[in-house]
Amino acid sequence: MSSPDPQVRAARNPSTSPAPRGPVVAVTGAASGMGALLTERLAASEEIKQVIAIDERRGECDGAQWHILDVRDPAIAEKLRGADVVVHLALDLDLETDPAARSAYNVRGTQTVLTAAAAAGVHRVVLCTSSMVYGALPDNELPLSEDAELRATAEATGVGDLLEVERLARRAPRAHPGLNVTVVRPAVLVGGTDTALTRYFESPRLLVVAGSRPAWQFCHVEDLCSALEYAVLEKVDGELAVGCDGWLEQEEVEELSGIRRMELPSAVALGAAARLHRIGLTPSPAGDLAYTMYPWVVSGSRLHEAGWRPQWTNEEVLAELLEEVAGRHTVAGRRLGRKDATAAGAAGATVALLGTAALVRRARKARRRI
Repeated sequence: MSSPDPQVRAARNPSTSPAPRGPVVAVTGAASGMGALLTERLAASEEIKQVIAIDERRGECDGAQWHILDVRDPAIAEKLRGADVVVHLALDLDLETDPAARSAYNVRGTQTVLTAAAAAGVHRVVLCTSSMVYGALPDNELPLSEDAELRATAEATGVGDLLEVERLARRAPRAHPGLNVTVVRPAVLVGGTDTALTRYFESPRLLVVAGSRPAWQFCHVEDLCSALEYAVLEKVDGELAVGCDGWLEQEEVEELSGIRRMELPSAVALGAAARLHRIGLTPSPAGDLAYTMYPWVVSGSRLHEAGWRPQWTNEEVLAELLEEVAGRHTVAGRRLGRKDATAAGAAGATVALLGTAALVRRARKARRRI
């Protein structure tokens, strides 16, 4: 009787099954958020040989090899030895983090990871920023090509850090010949996220600046995760934008969400937002408003040409976002009930935002009477 087929023997005896021939992948920020989601996905993939998980605490994925350390520690180079690809997701974009501390962590961490990866012989680093780096401007094309100029400024939450990460990404291959850097830029990210743009939908009214032209494009974390996997497996490289196909106009968002708009003149909205942030009543600087005023929709053509497709539509992601934020109440970017903001303080922020124009008029009248 002939011997069983080698594949049959391997199936009967898993210990003789050939090891996966794919890359060894290191993921930073692997214990939570997008890092945890990607670590689980890669650990379960037959196309990945091994996953090295790096964070300041151990996560829940048992299929990864864990190293506990700060990504700013140069000792990370030793932990990256043997890795083919590094996905750097250890970024702090928390609205409540001190901006100076946040920037120091994000920039130093990215610098250290790029340098350590080159020293360890890693051939590819995948960085994740945001499509916000293109800037939200009234003359933006719909959609923007991935090669469009990065015209954002550092006036919005975390965008200055992301622009610096982008600069580091472009310099790294020159500083470290042989190191390939891929940058993935998601649209408005939804799925367990907390940003100024997701908090926009926690307000009792959607603030619309008069004369603006918003266009909303979302990206579900599951779609970002699959796009990152494409980059890890070298199915695509370069600078990549990722998001749902197409976009929603403001009127469509209002109809789908059932949330009515509150329209204010540009000078009033931007002036009030700047003052409220300056006195500490809101975590969001006035620059965040631009991303709710003007389009920054991206095409995602490079991923599409590689065969990738989003599994979520803008309508589906918006519905999930609305479900996530149900029961939360945010005014002027500040959540009610947070330890560092009383309901009265948050209510005062709303009054300040809505009543700025009236207060200015009253002050002017008072001065004229004197």
